[in-house]
Amino acid sequence: MGLALPLETMSIEEKIETMELIWNELCYRAKSIESPQWHKEVLSKREEDVKNGNEEFIDWEIAKKDIKSRLSKTKG
Repeated sequence: MGLALPLETMSIEEKIETMELIWNELCYRAKSIESPQWHKEVLSKREEDVKNGNEEFIDWEIAKKDIKSRLSKTKG
């Protein structure tokens, strides 16, 4: 299926509205959408890494600050 949207001529508001429509439709059908096998494998590997002590969780607020810091370093 080759759906073409006139992205070049759409306003920011129209693009956001289009994304919201798509997101809402996906959320409505979420329970019927099967996660791909590769995604299940990645999640299983990450769970195993946490169990084995190879990875750990960090606080979301700390993670956001770290991401912002890294982004600001790449811009300047």
